[in-house]
Amino acid sequence: MSFVYFVLNRIALVIPTLLGVTLISFMLTNLLPGNPAVVKAGALATPEYLATVERQMGLDQPLYVQYARFVSGLLHGDLGESASTGRPVLEDFLQRLPATLELTLASLLIACLLGIPLGILSAVHRDKFVDHVGRVIGVVGVAMPSFWTGLLLIFVMFYALEIAPAPLGRLAPNIAAPTAITGMYVVDSALTGNWTALKSASAQLFLPSLTLAFSIMAPLARMVRASMLEILQSDYIKAAWAAGLPSRTIIYGDALRNAMIPIITTLGTVFGFLMAGNAVVESVFAWPGIGNYALAALMTKDSGPIQSFVLFVAISYVFVNLAVDLAYGLADPRIRIG
Repeated sequence: MSFVYFVLNRIALVIPTLLGVTLISFMLTNLLPGNPAVVKAGALATPEYLATVERQMGLDQPLYVQYARFVSGLLHGDLGESASTGRPVLEDFLQRLPATLELTLASLLIACLLGIPLGILSAVHRDKFVDHVGRVIGVVGVAMPSFWTGLLLIFVMFYALEIAPAPLGRLAPNIAAPTAITGMYVVDSALTGNWTALKSASAQLFLPSLTLAFSIMAPLARMVRASMLEILQSDYIKAAWAAGLPSRTIIYGDALRNAMIPIITTLGTVFGFLMAGNAVVESVFAWPGIGNYALAALMTKDSGPIQSFVLFVAISYVFVNLAVDLAYGLADPRIRIG
């Protein structure tokens, strides 16, 4: 099977998945308690006015009609209007999405820089001090919820040691935002040479990204360790050791390369977790991303942002899994054969 056919086959499988995602997100949002019309009309609205708002929002129509309108709106880029902000949900999302992407990518980078080497060292030095440290980190990282980790880091690094800035957004209050290019302040500051904003944005990003990275570093390190242990016990690795090849070539070349499939799978899974799980961390650090936006909408029962956030996370999972499938084909040609 050629790689082009392999790619087209995987893309074709995405279409029915996306249709299912829209249906599930629509149904889940409709199962939430509360009436979205009450949020828009106000708690003191008369029954007559409330009925008018329901007709305007299409809530008096059967569910299949509402779903058809929802899908039609998606195809036209219309995610509805937020009753809380009075603005189109798509506009609010696009304004807040760069903050979430910046936090997610920074967390994933930190997790990879710490988790993958820790997993490799744990496998190479099995049952030694480094391995025991890796196991402890793995257990603690899985057991501690992200909001608790964030609060603990705030207490230690901001309150006790005073080496981190106040968790109040993406920039210090007296720093102007850099010229918008990507919407990610660290990237935009570096591209425009705004070193003051770069320093402030990096400092503000450090604690929330470290909080998220710690929660996903544990499963990543454990998967790397398990995969490397299996590969290091294989016959061809033992033959490489016997042949006197350099340890760096054996560990980081042959062994790590053949352990990439489960590592890629884990990276895809944790990326989807980051997109879904950053809502709590964004709330703890007052980070103005889409997770914080959806959490605020959940508190006020604003259905438009909630529905759009669920849909966005689900679609992110779909396309991350597609990217993982394509990475499989690049990492191991045997996968696209047959």
